Amino acid sequence: MCGRYTLSVRNETLGEKFGVGGSLPELSPSYNVAPGREVPAVVGDAGGDGRRLEMLRWGLIPSWADDPGIGYRMINARAETAPSKPSFRRAFKERRCLIPADGFYEWKKEEGGKQPYHFRMKDGEPFAFAGLWESWKDPDGGTVRSCAILTTEANEVVGEVHHRMPVILPFEDHDMWLDPDFDEKDPLAALLVPYPDDALEAYPVSRFVNRPGNDDERCVERVA
Repeated sequence: MCGRYTLSVRNETLGEKFGVGGSLPELSPSYNVAPGREVPAVVGDAGGDGRRLEMLRWGLIPSWADDPGIGYRMINARAETAPSKPSFRRAFKERRCLIPADGFYEWKKEEGGKQPYHFRMKDGEPFAFAGLWESWKDPDGGTVRSCAILTTEANEVVGEVHHRMPVILPFEDHDMWLDPDFDEKDPLAALLVPYPDDALEAYPVSRFVNRPGNDDERCVERVA
């Protein structure tokens, strides 16, 4: 699964890396992005005319849901079942997004408790998770836009810690993934594979990151 991640790059870098035009929301660096928070996501415009950055609540609320609380149980979508699962299949077909990040955490069961590890690109560059988004109407007429991160089997690097990992999409696959007019299930599903082992690195960090309210550079400091 993916339950926490980091996004500490500048707004300008996001715009350049992910081809987002126009004004961008003011974002503060975050070293411990947790479910339930508003997170930046890249969404493709209809007709493939461009990309925009939107703020979405992490934890997908299906359009048919009665209770928005379901979103806290739907922060991730399994790549193997998302195209057909009722909670995600419409979003998979029509509402795909990229969720920028520059690292993520997983926890390894060890003697004495779970040890958190931070994963990032070896070159330190930001990347994007494959995501799905939905729009939900509350009884008072308000709208909540929310998202989930797709997960797949872990590669060898992540597999040392956890059996699942978030889907990281290479930049060359972003156009297809974001195209709202492209809905062929098999080519899209073929993108949702483990990221190459040689691009990622991992190291243990303090249990300081375990608390969602802790959000500063201490979260990513290496420990022995």
